[in-house]
This record gives sequence, structure tokens and C-alpha cells, in this order.
Amino acid sequence: MKIYVKKYSGELVPFEPQKLKHSLSKSEASEEEVEKVFQRIQPRLYDGISTRELYELAFDLLKNHRDSYAARYSLKKALRDLGPEGFYFEKWIGKLFANGGYQTITGKTVQGHAVTHEIDVIATKGDTMLAIECKFRNDVDAKISVTTPMYFLSRVKDIKGLSFSFFETSQQFTDGWLVTNAYLTTDSIRFGEYYKLNMLAWDYPAKNNIKNKVDNLALYPVTCLTNLNSMEKSLLLKNGCILVRDLVENPDYLQYLQTATHQKKRILIEAQELIHSLVTEEI
Repeated sequence: MKIYVKKYSGELVPFEPQKLKHSLSKSEASEEEVEKVFQRIQPRLYDGISTRELYELAFDLLKNHRDSYAARYSLKKALRDLGPEGFYFEKWIGKLFANGGYQTITGKTVQGHAVTHEIDVIATKGDTMLAIECKFRNDVDAKISVTTPMYFLSRVKDIKGLSFSFFETSQQFTDGWLVTNAYLTTDSIRFGEYYKLNMLAWDYPAKNNIKNKVDNLALYPVTCLTNLNSMEKSLLLKNGCILVRDLVENPDYLQYLQTATHQKKRILIEAQELIHSLVTEEI
């Protein structure tokens, strides 16, 4: 019998075993562990199962093997947990570019040729200064329509050719980046590629998208950690702990959490396991 999965939008799509196995393997679980999880999921499948139920089932089974497996698997949700307004998503994007050697600052207003603009993230390195527009979405299947890159292109045009002082130096914006935790519509991609816009989304570009960057660079947001509850995640974010790496490098962040010592130790162990394959790469 063919099984269909119900997406968050209500759309029914055929269940694809290989697609599920591939997503499970991204947790860095071994082939044997992935197969064990998959075999335990199969008997619990039914026609019309929701993607949310399927995700929660896989998450719990991975966590039974190792906390860090579930943490990697939960990346997409963890990015949504940087909301609800996206303030911490901007902070996280700043960290992403900082990993590439940029100096970054968030939430600055500049005067363009015609109007003022609030720039979500400004990043500088050498003679390069980037204006980064962050489009945060809470919806699981949200897509950025073509009007967004159109609007962004006009904003970049309005601030180019003017000098601004950041990081004790006067520079001009050399380029812009449109970044989102969501998806891009086909028209958005077509428009962006035609006008050579730098765009970064959950699954775009194909080989260097947000998902791949995070896995390759171990730049996991602290909201990935499965041993933290929602309040604890908020406390860490509020106190400047944006990355799991921040917590590993400075365990003193745990002092903000009102939890038992043994639980703090478990949180730190999960964090250390999660970034064990840390590498460096430029954006």
C-alpha cells in the first residue's frame, strides 16, 4: 500500500523511504543506527501521517541513540526557535559571516541616496562591506516571493556609492546578501541569478546553503540543544550565547540556568559532541 505524508500546508505527498534515510544520516548517526531508527519508524507509519509526527518520531528515536544526533536533526526547527521576530536570527547570521573573517554588527540605520534603511547585518573584511538583509520565517514551508529580492535590489542600489563609518573606518557598501531560513520561490531564484544577487536560503544554493554551511562549519545555534527547554534557550540567547560553540568555549553561560549540576553537565556534553567536527571555511 502506498503511504502519503501530509505536509504542514495540508498537501499530501508520497512517503519516500530514501529521503527519510538521507535526512536521518545528516544527524551523523552511523549507517547501522540509521537503519535501526528507520526500522522502528516503519511499523508506525500510516496513510496521512503528518510531517510533524514523522519528525517527532525520528527525533525521539535519534535522541535515544545520542542527544547530538537529535540536535543535528532538529536544525531547521532550531532556526525557527531564533524567533519569534527574528532578532536572534540576525545575531546568528552575524556569527555565520564572522566565521568567514568578517567584522559584523547588527541593526544599523543608514541614509541612502533617497531614503533611510535599517540594515540587519553589516559585515566588513578588507575592502569589502556587505549589507545583509535577513528574512526570518516561522512557517515550516514558508517561501520568499520574488518581490523580496526585487525590493532588496533597490535597497542595495540606494546605499551604494555612499561612504559610511563602521569599525573605525569609512567604507562604501560593495555588495548585498539576502539571507533566509525559509525557501526561495523559483521566480526569486531566477530573478536573483539574473541580477547576480547573493542569496542564501535553507536549501539554496544547492551545495552551499544554510543547512550545509551549518553542518560543515558546526555553527549550530544554541537552540539545537535537546537538553534545554524553551525558557533556558531564551535565557542563553538573551545573555549573548547564540552558538553552541559559544557555550563550549565559555561554559560560564550555564550559570544563567536554574537547573541541577548534573543536567548542566549533560547540556555541555551534548554541546561538545555537536561541534566535535568543527572546521573553518570562508563564506
